[in-house]
Formats: sequence, C-alpha cells, structure tokens
Amino acid sequence: MANAASGMAVHDDCKLRFLELKAKRTYRFIVFKIEEKQKQENCQKSKIFFIAWSPDNSRVRSKMIYASSKDRFKRELDGIQVELQATDPTEMDLDVIKSRAS
Repeated sequence: MANAASGMAVHDDCKLRFLELKAKRTYRFIVFKIEEKQKQENCQKSKIFFIAWSPDNSRVRSKMIYASSKDRFKRELDGIQVELQATDPTEMDLDVIKSRAS
C-alpha cells in the first residue's frame, strides 16, 4: 500500500482491480470504460475514464483533501485516457461522457 502526503493511501488491491479492468475490459467503480459500437474506421473502440465527483456543496477543506488524494490515486493508475471532474450529476451525463470520448 502506497502512502500519500494527503493522508490517503492507495491500496494495492485498487491498483490490481484497475489492472484487471485494463486486461479484461470489465466495468469498475469510479473508472469507466466507454464502448462505442463502431467508429468511422469500422472497428470497436474503448476508452478508460476517471470520473472525479466533488459536489459544489462540499466543504472547502474536504474538497482540498479530496483533490490531493485523487491526484495521488490517479498517478497510481496507469492507462487512464480521459479525466472528467463533476460537481453535479448533469456534468457526468451520458451525452457529456460521449462528447469527451470523441
């Protein structure tokens, strides 16, 4: 388990699950793989998303701790192609995710 200056440790199991996501192409919590049926090249594509949820009504201290912890956690996960930061549910709507994927 790696320690972070923010006080959050990234458990080895988290990295293992992320590696399984990359290898097996299955869905996991927080990190999403978006699949499109076909692209112009006529082949299936996928991207791994990291969605960071930080509601507007959170306390400033909580947001600061979350931001530094999230950065440490994300550095441990190699292969994230798109990061999406959301403060309300409309910012992670399927249409928003699709637009970020292209």
